[in-house]
Amino acid sequence: MNKKDLNNAALGEDGYPSARRAWAVTLLLTIAFVFSFIDRQILNLLVGPIQEDLNLTDTQVSLLQGFAFVSTYVLLSVPIGRLVDTRRRVSILAGGIAFWSLATAACGAAKSFGGLFIARAGVGMGEATLTPASWSLLADYFPPKRRILPFSIFLTGPYLGAGIAMILGGLVMEALLAHDDLQLPLLGSVAAWQATFMVVAAPGLLLSVIVFFVREPARKGLATATPVAAPLREIVSWVRANGRIYTALMLGIPCVTLVLYGLQAWIPTYLLRVQEMSLVEAGTQYGVIALVSGSLGVLSGPVAGNFLLRRGYYDFQLRVAMISLLLIAPSLIGLALAPTQGSALMCIAVVSFLVPMPLALVATCIQSVTPNQMRGVLVGTHVVTVNVIGLALGPTLVAFCTDYIFADRQAVGYSLALVGTAACGIGLVLIGRALKPLSVMLKRQERSVTS
Repeated sequence: MNKKDLNNAALGEDGYPSARRAWAVTLLLTIAFVFSFIDRQILNLLVGPIQEDLNLTDTQVSLLQGFAFVSTYVLLSVPIGRLVDTRRRVSILAGGIAFWSLATAACGAAKSFGGLFIARAGVGMGEATLTPASWSLLADYFPPKRRILPFSIFLTGPYLGAGIAMILGGLVMEALLAHDDLQLPLLGSVAAWQATFMVVAAPGLLLSVIVFFVREPARKGLATATPVAAPLREIVSWVRANGRIYTALMLGIPCVTLVLYGLQAWIPTYLLRVQEMSLVEAGTQYGVIALVSGSLGVLSGPVAGNFLLRRGYYDFQLRVAMISLLLIAPSLIGLALAPTQGSALMCIAVVSFLVPMPLALVATCIQSVTPNQMRGVLVGTHVVTVNVIGLALGPTLVAFCTDYIFADRQAVGYSLALVGTAACGIGLVLIGRALKPLSVMLKRQERSVTS
């Protein structure tokens, strides 16, 4: 059998890669997403030890959690999206994984706020490759009607990663704290939190090698035989023509992620300060909630979406987001007022379930409303707005409220509720305006396919 025959055998009847290969790549991309969030979120568990060693305020920590990471993530997401539209996507992704893993290890070598800030910026640079490359790959591994499930599984990555980061980070810290004097080659004496960064960074280097050898799928729906990125004026014209839809995707949905990143950044500290848990308890309790509730939330979104679609709601992808926002706000208020550890954990579990519900549907919505050769740029733009609004503003707004509005380190729960409730209100307005035009567009697409 020659090379051409082998390639044909690897394709399904619809011209897409075989289901076996497509699901194998989905699993690998999900693992990459998990590792990205382990490396991104491990800082949130280590806030206490880092503050003690480096003498940092909550606001300074929030800059490390959000702005340091987002500053480079945002700058590179659209240019990388442009490369994703025309270059070998698996090479871009493999290089990104290696880079963010090395940058995570560099966080462990930092001995000052400035050094940690630069290392966190490096993590953002590497992780800017992940979403544009992965979404583009998945869209070419699965036909449109089969994309929701693989996207849902892929989008469990952040919740699996955040959960593992909390559980593993707590256990690693506990083990390392048993050693009074940690000595590493070249670095000399390091604190337990520094060594924790290095431990969680190591597997990413092996993963980058594996990803590099993934076969690049053929691009589907190209206007020309050779991939050529759409001119920027054409992209701008398309977005303007569908302004309400893209406003919801680029500005409304980030309000959901603002709640998510605020939660992930400050819930461990809330459990330590307000509910008086130990570091290991906080890591384990929140880690399990993130793993279970977050993953169930992602996987439940498509179920809710299909329920709405069967009842004629073509705008189901954004309608699920509105339902989530309506239910998140009262849960956050309950968290602020929770009198016991049990009630607090229950509220955290509910919010952790609701926040990710719409995210897989949003990912497929962007693919559905965006022409192929614009996807990398517009997914990159979505990544920018999600991270500027969600990751840069979310943790910092919560810290700002704690430091300056409430002026009380014990008011973390009230800060989460205030910021989250405001974000929910704004998101409801922006997303609600997009329901009708989205429904019209998707109905028109369905008619063109069946005619």
